[in-house]
Parts: sequence; C-alpha cells; structure tokens
Amino acid sequence: MDLSGWIDAFLDHLRVERALAANTLEAYARDLNRLAEHVGGDVDPNAIDAGHLGGLLAANVRSGFGARSSARQLSALRGFFRFLVRERQIKTDPTALVDRPRLARRLPKVLSFEDIERLLAAPDTTKPRGVRDAAMIHLMYASGLRVSELCALEVGDLDMKTGLVAALGKGHKRRIIPMGEVAMAHLTAYLRDVRPSQARPNETVLFVSPRGGRFSRQGFWKLLKRHARAAGITMPLSPHKLRHSFATHLLRGGADLRAVQAMLGHADLGTTEIYTRVAQDHVERAHARAHPRA
Repeated sequence: MDLSGWIDAFLDHLRVERALAANTLEAYARDLNRLAEHVGGDVDPNAIDAGHLGGLLAANVRSGFGARSSARQLSALRGFFRFLVRERQIKTDPTALVDRPRLARRLPKVLSFEDIERLLAAPDTTKPRGVRDAAMIHLMYASGLRVSELCALEVGDLDMKTGLVAALGKGHKRRIIPMGEVAMAHLTAYLRDVRPSQARPNETVLFVSPRGGRFSRQGFWKLLKRHARAAGITMPLSPHKLRHSFATHLLRGGADLRAVQAMLGHADLGTTEIYTRVAQDHVERAHARAHPRA
C-alpha cells in the first residue's frame, strides 16, 4: 500500500479506535495530505526519511506557516509514523530525528471576577429565553464545560440531588463535575418553566433552541456575545474564555491542580498547569500595585 493508502488507514484508525472528533480528524487529514503532496502520494512510506520531513516543515514556513501550525503538523506526522511502526510497515520512525519547533506559551486570557458577575447577571430571567441563557452561562462557568459538551448534554446527565453533571468529553471519556448551588437554581427554573414548553416530544437533549431541537455551538456563541455586549464587556469573548476563567478562578481560590485537571478533562497535567501561570500573574500584579517597595 502506498503513502496515501496508509494515510487513509490511519485516519480510519483515529475515527474508529480513538473516536476523535470530526474537526480533529479534518486537521489530521490536512496535515498528512500536505506530506503526500510534498513527497508524492504513491511513494512507499519506507522511502520517507527525516530529510523529507524537514523539507516539508521548511516549505511550510516559506508559505507562511507559524511555529504553532508546524508543531501541530509534526504531532500529526509523529502519530502517523508511530502507527506505521506498530503496523510493522516501517522499522524506524523518521520523526524521531526532527526537532519540534519552539513555541512561546501564550497565557490564556480570562475574565475578571467583576466581568463574570456582570455577564452572569445579563440575561433577562423574566423571559423564557433569558431563563435558558442564564442556565447555560451559569452551568458553563460553574463546571468548566467545553461548548460542545454543554450543547450535547442530555437531561439525564444532570443529577440535581447531588449537584453533579456528567459530561462526555474528548475521546468519548465521561467525567463527573460539580455544578454549584447557583447554577442548579437556574437549571431548576429552566427545567420547570421553559424546557417543557419548547422541547420537541421525546427530545432528550438538555438545552433546546426555540424550534425545540438541539442548541448549536454557534447559537451559544452568539448568545454569549450578545450578553457580553449588554454587560459592557469589551474583551472579545468566546465560550472557551469562560472555561479559561473557570480554571483560573478556581486556582486563584486555592483549588488543587489535580482537581482542576479532573474537572477540565485534561489527559496531561501540563495542559492544566498553564492556568497556574495566569493565577500567579494576578498575584504579582496585586503585589506590584499594593506593596510600597514593589
């Protein structure tokens, strides 16, 4: 089988065995197909060496690739060639000799406590749409859900007695997260007063659109931006900034890093550690403002 055939086999493996999301699979396909375009899709994978891969990364830089995009592509290439080693199609992994591009770690931008308070208070809870919006925003900030996880929640994923929500995350891994009393109160109002009149018959998804079906990620993005404007928040706001804010505010409040990792659903603790930097920056700024010798 040639290179293009093995790329298809690897993508099938990621789809079936690792259950990766469609967007992630598309990114893998783009990065691996660039390799096929660079060396030829009909070549034998055994003919590819570190020189070919270095040439590909250099060509990417000339065409405008940044370090982060190159690092992502190299990660896809490493996964692919390790797959070929496991399948005994090649003896050695050529990516082992390719250095990873150095990345400047960008700290995630987070909302202040004051901005969060204004955002949470923005929906008009005298109206059905406001009740739903408040429940969604409160739950997302209280539990650190990804927007895809929020929109995929079903009514049965909530345990209102214990105050826990079961989210289905990346790789179809389920995790249990506390919701907090305030978010529970908004969810109770939504489930009691709004959802019964809006959801289609036999609909199991938790948050429904005015048409009665599943609420989309794009729909949540739009409502979040609308309420951010109403709250006077000037920072560009995305659903993921709520997740960043959830993690950073927990750590500023003294939460254990491992507990935050579990709530976020991060496989690697190093991914969570970036939020400790943001929390520490907050402490350093407070010291600079308040200490007479700062």
